[in-house]
Amino acid sequence: MKYKQNWEETKEKFRNYWKHQNTGRPLMIVVAEKEGAAPLPEELRSKDMEDKYMNPERMVASYRHWCENHEFLGESFPNMSADFGPGSIAAYLGSDIEFQDRTVWFTECVEDWEEEGPLKFDPENAWFQKHMEVVKKCRELAGDDFYVAIPDLMENVDILASLRGAQNTIFDLIDEPEEMEKRIQEVTDVYFEYYDRFYDLVKDSKDDSSCYTVFQIWGEGKTAKLQCDFSAMMSPTQYREFIVDSLRQQAKKLDNVLYHLDGPDAIKHVDALMEIEEIDALQWTSGDHGPDGTLEDWYEIYDKARRAGKSLWIKVYTGTVDDWIRNVDRLVQRYGSHSMLLYFNPMSMADAKKLMAYAEEHWKDVKGTFEC
Repeated sequence: MKYKQNWEETKEKFRNYWKHQNTGRPLMIVVAEKEGAAPLPEELRSKDMEDKYMNPERMVASYRHWCENHEFLGESFPNMSADFGPGSIAAYLGSDIEFQDRTVWFTECVEDWEEEGPLKFDPENAWFQKHMEVVKKCRELAGDDFYVAIPDLMENVDILASLRGAQNTIFDLIDEPEEMEKRIQEVTDVYFEYYDRFYDLVKDSKDDSSCYTVFQIWGEGKTAKLQCDFSAMMSPTQYREFIVDSLRQQAKKLDNVLYHLDGPDAIKHVDALMEIEEIDALQWTSGDHGPDGTLEDWYEIYDKARRAGKSLWIKVYTGTVDDWIRNVDRLVQRYGSHSMLLYFNPMSMADAKKLMAYAEEHWKDVKGTFEC
């Protein structure tokens, strides 16, 4: 790997993270801008949405420039996204994609499930073929210099909501529960038809390792983030009825699994979620523009995750570097330094050095006061 100095040590930290056997300080995703970093040249800036998402040569050159102007500290590592937006399986199953500068929308395409045939893997789908083409070319251009991450495919009812619309899906769960169970199972069945093909394109040829976009996670074998953002609009009974088994089926086929729990309205599902033994780690986010993962209000979530033997993935961004240090101090003193990953947004070199120095001195091999 070209842009990472302590890669073998980092891989070992990730291996132990998934096993809940970390020693030393928590894993830390810290990327620092180098002194005198050069701005992105005009010729590497995207000219339109097609150029932004579907020009592998520009995408790789742009990411390579970013790597050359940043330093990957802690357990951060260079990996580029070749995403078509979160939930791209919806496009492979018939939706159309509307690319925007900062997000992606999938158009509704199902009027009535009773009039639709089974959701099946379609190797001839135009969006799937194009996405595979982009990812394959990015992987070729990246070589062994950095990873190309597996796209954010998504699963279960989140995909159905893209195909049918959120409001329609709410009524479908109430009015047509058997049909929805069938459709969720179809999405679950088709997930690995797509995942495995992307995995084969991007996996490391030496150890079959992979990384997953957005959450900066690496692991040997098949690594993924699972979720059900739609669960915010579901009752605990519905979550158990429609979602838990689907997640368990997926998790059993993966080697390293992080679950993304999104928003206060999803907290009610933590008990059911923690019963899925095959989920290795929990990531919690309070929603768009909410407080970061260090807030004491979130301890009830982390307590349950710890009791269930899960590792924690915590995003830290509220305030300044001094606030980050103070807030993480509380977390480490409570939960210890093991089985914890701390994600920080890219920062200045001065902040990164201060943060890493403090962590090396104060966050190593801390047992924590929380008793499982």
